[in-house]
Amino acid sequence: MSLHIGDVAETGASDAARLMGHVQTLFPLCRSITGAGLRQTLEYINEWIPLDRHEVPSGTKVLDWEIGPEWTVRGATIHTLDGRKIVDFAEHNLHLLQYSRPIDAVVSRAELDAHLFSLPDQPELIPYRTSYYAENWGFCLAHRVREAMQDTAYRVHIDTDLRPGSLSFGECLLPGRSAQEVLFSIHCCHPSLANDNLSAIAVAIELARELMARPRQFTYRFVFIPGTIGAIAWLAANRDAAARVHHGLVLSCLGDAAPPTYKRSRRGDALIDRYVAYILAHEGRVVPFSPYGYDERQYCSPGFNLPVGCLMRSPPGSFAQYHTSADNLAFVQGAVLADSLQLLRRVVAMIETDAVWCNTLPYGEPQLGRRGLYDSVGGGAAAADRMALLWVLNRADGAHRLLDIAELSAMPYNEILVAAQALAAAGLLRRDAE
Repeated sequence: MSLHIGDVAETGASDAARLMGHVQTLFPLCRSITGAGLRQTLEYINEWIPLDRHEVPSGTKVLDWEIGPEWTVRGATIHTLDGRKIVDFAEHNLHLLQYSRPIDAVVSRAELDAHLFSLPDQPELIPYRTSYYAENWGFCLAHRVREAMQDTAYRVHIDTDLRPGSLSFGECLLPGRSAQEVLFSIHCCHPSLANDNLSAIAVAIELARELMARPRQFTYRFVFIPGTIGAIAWLAANRDAAARVHHGLVLSCLGDAAPPTYKRSRRGDALIDRYVAYILAHEGRVVPFSPYGYDERQYCSPGFNLPVGCLMRSPPGSFAQYHTSADNLAFVQGAVLADSLQLLRRVVAMIETDAVWCNTLPYGEPQLGRRGLYDSVGGGAAAADRMALLWVLNRADGAHRLLDIAELSAMPYNEILVAAQALAAAGLLRRDAE
């Protein structure tokens, strides 16, 4: 495939506006690992890219896990006994502990306190908390509000259901010339968290739209899943597809102003690790794999050990707004989302163009001048483009990729790619089948 890294679209105001539009539209929805908010999110994604929707029934065994009940929430409040409203889920969907069971009762302040979650060191913020796999009920609220609750008892009402249903996820498959796959995995189970959830959904939508519009060497699969249990469910049902994953990235937290961070796959030296590390050499940081984080831990579990890393800006837990009401629309920046999209364009361009090549005339240097590839006047210092030609010819031995040659020569990958394309056009290089 003749794709020049410089040909990818530039970031700009239009990218930023589209990306922020996705985030703003999805922000009000109360997503969870099951239920209406998750389905509404998938429906929205399907308006932009073709999405195959899947429903995994409650009770289904998925690897060592089981799909739990589906959670439906209609409302939740705390009132004083004289009717004054203290907390209302309708005002912010972080107010309710995710997967709270129903309750309608008057409870003592002491009993209620065991079901309240707040942040003493961030007293104005509402935390995000879950209880997916242990029956509980609770409210999340600003610590200053919690401290002001001095009555002896309160009326608590949580209108929810936990019943047999299903877990929903979606995937967009874009076939390429090769059956080898590039996997992008995006969790979509967080309510009203703009960076840790919606930023990656927005960027993935736009990246998939661009890939749909052009020929592809690889097959691309975008998976939109609830965190942990969704990745486990996908892996349990897709062992054949998992075996075809040649490169993979979990995407998250792509909208905050920090420089990009890449977390390597468990393998540590997979091609995707090398590609992203090369691109981020002067504009971000690369950290080793650890078994804590997002769904890379599932894809990189030892039985699968897929070449899947995690691309983000700020890592989970490293920014003050993480899993709080401060991870809002004001925290995410359209220009940063556009920069993250541009970074992924560069990664995809390298995935699509990097290959092993063979010199078709390996005995001595082929005569480049009569093929229009060399200056007609010799004797001066070698120009950069000429050096790129010579490096590619010398290392195109069936054992080196273009990335290898770029690293060995200390020349930009793009210059090595252009040289290889020129040599291939002149019949001096043959691309190896991989």
